[in-house]
Amino acid sequence: MIEYSSINGFNTPHNTAPFSKIKDEDYLPSFKKAIADAKTEIDNIVENSKAPTFENTIEALDFSGEKLDRISSIFFNLNSAETNETIQKIAQEVSPLLSEFSNDITLNEDLFKRVKAIYDSKDSLKLTTEEQTLLDKKYKGFSRNGANLPEDKKEQLREIDKKLSQLKLKFGENVLAETNKFEMLLTDEADLSGLPEGAKEAAKQLAESKDKEGWLFTLDYPSYIPFVTYADNRELRKKLSLAAGSKGFKNDDLDNQAIVLDIVKLRHERANLLGYKTHAHFVLEERMAETPENVQKFLNEILEKAKPAAGREFTALENFAKDLDNIDQLQKWDGAYYSEKLKQKLFSLDDEKLKPYFKLENVIDGSFKIAEKLFDLHFEEIDIIDKYHEDVLTYKVTDSKGNFVSILYADYFPRPGKRNGAWMTVYKPQYVKDGENSRPHISVVCNFTKPTKTKPSLLTFNEVTTLFHEFGHALHGMLANTTYPSLSGTSVYWDFVELPSQVMENWCYEKEALELFATHYETGEVIPMDLVEKIKESSTFHEGMQTLRQLSFGLLDMSWHASEAPETITSVKSHEANAFENTKLYPDVAENCMSTAFAHIFQGGYSSGYYSYKWAEVLDADAFEYFKEEGVFNKTVADKFKNNVLSQGGTENPMTLYKRFRGAEPKPEALLKRAGLLK
Repeated sequence: MIEYSSINGFNTPHNTAPFSKIKDEDYLPSFKKAIADAKTEIDNIVENSKAPTFENTIEALDFSGEKLDRISSIFFNLNSAETNETIQKIAQEVSPLLSEFSNDITLNEDLFKRVKAIYDSKDSLKLTTEEQTLLDKKYKGFSRNGANLPEDKKEQLREIDKKLSQLKLKFGENVLAETNKFEMLLTDEADLSGLPEGAKEAAKQLAESKDKEGWLFTLDYPSYIPFVTYADNRELRKKLSLAAGSKGFKNDDLDNQAIVLDIVKLRHERANLLGYKTHAHFVLEERMAETPENVQKFLNEILEKAKPAAGREFTALENFAKDLDNIDQLQKWDGAYYSEKLKQKLFSLDDEKLKPYFKLENVIDGSFKIAEKLFDLHFEEIDIIDKYHEDVLTYKVTDSKGNFVSILYADYFPRPGKRNGAWMTVYKPQYVKDGENSRPHISVVCNFTKPTKTKPSLLTFNEVTTLFHEFGHALHGMLANTTYPSLSGTSVYWDFVELPSQVMENWCYEKEALELFATHYETGEVIPMDLVEKIKESSTFHEGMQTLRQLSFGLLDMSWHASEAPETITSVKSHEANAFENTKLYPDVAENCMSTAFAHIFQGGYSSGYYSYKWAEVLDADAFEYFKEEGVFNKTVADKFKNNVLSQGGTENPMTLYKRFRGAEPKPEALLKRAGLLK
């Protein structure tokens, strides 16, 4: 059983997760006990003989289930970053229990009566803005999850939620299993032609670690990306590309097609049950975009600007590949390869030339220095708290006065038990209770190239921006300063959550910022300014094509979730091809399917929300323009961003917060100008 006290939390430094003391078999009994304890807390709220007040109902509800939240965050974070078969099996067992418990709360009539009584009298309560937001959120949490439904419909909702929680887990497990299953072992050195030395050495080391002779390549990004970008052997690029593009789409026991169709139908059924036309209408009611129509309009407006540029870029790339290698038809496995060659030709900029300046440790240090200059934060690596894997780095974060701000976990390398990609997550949120500001525990997880015998971990420029992106999310979590846990940190509207992450990427292109950390790992030389200029010049290279790609994902998401008749969709592949029609550049690949591995929308929280990456780009381009006008390290602007955006979480409408920082609503022109799509 996991030891946790409702007063002191875990008996550990800073109340951190005691990873080493938790065995896999502890989770299930601990979950059951924590659910039972949380139910008692809910019962106490419901059975309170005093009339409902904001404090004894709304506030009590937000602070209930703390133990369950802590155990859940540890367990599900590990299920993403350090999983195994036992954990996956427990997840399948626990998810329906959690889904049922969540329904027990939102479908509890007596509890809803108390919440509704307060909501109905809110105008006479003299609540603060944050209290009003919390009340509104709690009321909608009930009404949007079936509290107003008749009993038979509530049962239907419970059944749907239980099925959805299991389907989403199975989807993710299949994708991870597919990623881990594929290996491409090369034994002829000629097949490595074009590959950078670092990629070859990493592949050699990976093969050795599995007692194999030769060079081993996998679908993990640090292995996959260099191969499809640099390998001259077109057939092998094709082999790897097909393996990556066909995850969950092989009609075998790891196939996700039926799961996709089931998830989409169940989400639609759920939305209809609650009185919404589609799942997208349900989701977007609680977003800045508000409606599917607004999202479609937004995506199509940018598409209109990006498509001509993308067409020109693609034609130029086709011509370049034809001239260089007599390629008649450019395929998906050619894109990264010829783009990189063309970029080198146009800008004399090769990612391999840049990598020596981006040693992982230096980039981490750079992100910390920038956070110190902007937001007065100090990061100290510590070894007094538990880790869930030896690769994880742990930091104590303090402010300029030495006050404790946050714990930060950083986990940068791929492993078999870790899903691909990069993300930020929370092990403990920030909140204020009994006069004490309880500080957050934040984690950043990435998949970068591991150090080899001869080289440290050297990042591509794209990986540098990825690290800064996730660090931006982390700052949003670390600088949280709200009263209630459910409004803290990144608990904001989904199309606002990417602003802090995407705005941080901008510093990677600034001379003043790069001089702080971009030094050659062997000589210590600061990155030459001509390279910095080339980075800036090339930042809009193929921006039309990149924009089209992002828009295609957003349009695919909306095609699944704004459909009014998803039960009529029988083929995942045909539906997807139809959704991609307007953004298509490369010929279709029969063996590939994006949806069956689109974890963002079928496993993560981005269903009907993938557009938010582009939406947030409008916000971030507009926000960073303000920094550029006043100076990229201007303290006044940084303080306004920290105090009006980063620390406020979801306490107010995001547009209100943004306007308080910027003085006006964001203008899409800033994004189009930065992307070079506006002449």
